[in-house]
Amino acid sequence: MAKINIDLCGMKLKNPIMPAAGPNVKDGEMCKKSIEGGAGAVVTKTISLLPADVPRPCMAEIKGGFLNTELWSELSKEQWVEKEYKIAKEAGEPVIISMGYTEEQIREVAPLVKPFADAVELSTHYVGTDVTPIVRALKAAKEVLDVPVFMKMSPHTDIQKIAKAVEEAGADGLLMMNSYGPCMGIDVKTGYPIMGSQKGYGWLSGAAIKPIAVRCIYDVAQVVDIPIIGVGGVTNGLDAAEMIMAGASAVQVCTEAILKGPGVYGKIAEELNDFLDEYGYDDVAQIKGLTHKKMADRNFRTHSIPAYVDNDKCISCGICKKLCPYEAITIEDKLVIDEEKCFGCGLCVSKCPKGALGISLK
Repeated sequence: MAKINIDLCGMKLKNPIMPAAGPNVKDGEMCKKSIEGGAGAVVTKTISLLPADVPRPCMAEIKGGFLNTELWSELSKEQWVEKEYKIAKEAGEPVIISMGYTEEQIREVAPLVKPFADAVELSTHYVGTDVTPIVRALKAAKEVLDVPVFMKMSPHTDIQKIAKAVEEAGADGLLMMNSYGPCMGIDVKTGYPIMGSQKGYGWLSGAAIKPIAVRCIYDVAQVVDIPIIGVGGVTNGLDAAEMIMAGASAVQVCTEAILKGPGVYGKIAEELNDFLDEYGYDDVAQIKGLTHKKMADRNFRTHSIPAYVDNDKCISCGICKKLCPYEAITIEDKLVIDEEKCFGCGLCVSKCPKGALGISLK
């Protein structure tokens, strides 16, 4: 068994998998269930000065992802302070309290959560290019709290610049990223938007946004020294490994837990451990930032290197042959790739259900 316990800003986590703030941790009992389901830490649903008045309908699974109009907690800050945080603490693992959004709101909320927080994450949902609102919100929290303060980032266009500024302003860690949007889905049977917001817009989460999150983590890990917690589209242990290879220290999960329940945290942690064992890693720390090291000896190319086939794994299903736009694949007694026709695009490799096809990524 590989070592997957981590130290995150002084917090001892049995594994690097935790909830992301959302309906999956809507109250103290759900926070406890996240730990019972195998999470390494608790993250609570975001609170602000007033309870959220959430538009309905507010959640829908869509092809490849998930749309939501979720806001912050619909429970009052008083209920969280008087009841929910105490229940969350009963789980016996680190509690990271999420709060938002503006400097003024955070200045009022931070003293209330201080007795319960092992760390705090701040959400601003700010997507502009001026870092001032984020820095002010961060400093408001740092003035009150004596625990690590993490800033949750939106997918900014200039995320390296903003992340560096937040680090310099005193953030102890970064989370990336928030859900992406606004986006829209329409029920074609009725013509109405599937989200209940005033404009019908929602925010995209789930598997569809994972490549954006991985890119954000990868970019930011090059310019900051503080820990990054990856969030956005993690559904299994390989997704978690991908974020850690991009530079994350830990990983949060929301949409998958909404859809499948709190047992997914432990499942993802086990799958991460299985991956490490399979590939000969003794410690999850060995894959942190691995892709940055690999890129140092990667050869950028525009010429074709044909895909290759392991016929011991190939079941001649024909999927690759049907989708090859270059007609480079034939199947007779076995699968054959025409090296003259093969463009080296890699599509067949990504679609092979048995891992029988490969291509050079170096």
